[in-house]
Amino acid sequence: MEEVLFQVTKDQLETGMRGYPVGYCTTSSVDPKKGLFYRGRPISELYKWEPERVLFFLLHGKEGSAQEITSFSGELKKRAHCSHAVVNHIESLPRQGHPMKLFSSALLVLGMLEGQDDYREDALNLIAKLPHLTAIVINYHAGWGETPSPSSDKGYMENFAHMLQVPSADGHLSEVFRLFNILHYDHGGGNLSTFVGKAIASGLEEMYGSICGAMCALAGPLHGRANQVTLTFVEETLKEVGENATPADVEQFVRKRLESKEKIFGFGHAVLRAEDARATIFYDYAQKHFPDHPLVKIALLLRTEGTKVLKENPKISNPYPNVDAMSGILLTAAGFPYPEYYTVLFGLSRSVGIATQIVYERLEAREGKGTPIVRPRYIYKPK
Repeated sequence: MEEVLFQVTKDQLETGMRGYPVGYCTTSSVDPKKGLFYRGRPISELYKWEPERVLFFLLHGKEGSAQEITSFSGELKKRAHCSHAVVNHIESLPRQGHPMKLFSSALLVLGMLEGQDDYREDALNLIAKLPHLTAIVINYHAGWGETPSPSSDKGYMENFAHMLQVPSADGHLSEVFRLFNILHYDHGGGNLSTFVGKAIASGLEEMYGSICGAMCALAGPLHGRANQVTLTFVEETLKEVGENATPADVEQFVRKRLESKEKIFGFGHAVLRAEDARATIFYDYAQKHFPDHPLVKIALLLRTEGTKVLKENPKISNPYPNVDAMSGILLTAAGFPYPEYYTVLFGLSRSVGIATQIVYERLEAREGKGTPIVRPRYIYKPK
């Protein structure tokens, strides 16, 4: 590969290191126009697969045969249970505050009690246990009662839906969970939570502590909690314009909000320059299954009118919807109107990609030596 040298200028400092290459990502990539790819395959193909098939593909870098997928699924089921000790310790933790705090704590508990201090083995164990662990966290935090054990006759996300004691689940909820899970596994190597998780692991912290740190990074409103914030924005839009709003009504609402220097949530992306392919998948599913849901109707109007208005500003490089524009709305329409848990669902999924990237950086990068500890340079600046 041709060596590319960068000369850093003053105006490039304190910009979040945006755009600076620091390594390789073997699991996924994001094309500005075409969107997300896992191992070179577009998400527009992979979202139709079962989770176990996508997980095998992400972990092994090749599409598994039917026999390999069956064996892999069996291995996940063997490892799927969190121990009674893990459950008891999680259910003794405080329930105050955002559930991402509890989820991050639960990951540490799991690592303390079941960690193997082996990145590859811990990655597989973590991936297998995530549905059970996440169901325990949400059920306990919400006060929905005891979490059933994983069932041996259900698939990866079917088990999650089975274990989650949702009071009013729609018949589509299990399928929506499957979609949400697959679409959020990975998103390149430089998003905040992934980078933080790998940076922590670069100091040779074990897998669970590294993922815990990554989830603390994911919890912020500029990252994983954006889906929760966007749902609130769409709800506010619905309240303002009404269920029978016209495109002109929504356009006027967007313009009024921009004039007031308020944000239009669910639009824009650091890398993408077109509508997020994951958002398109969510939009299509919502239009097919929930076309009359009030929030879906408003979100579809925002899709067109928000983009139209934002395009008028030449300073906006991406005026198109991102995945958060529709993910929370679809979960709500399918019978999961609990936005405080949307980031936890994001964490259930994204932990998969981060763990897989940590395995690469610790055990495979630089011909098996692993990447060195992260240590960027900061320039002293007197106040």
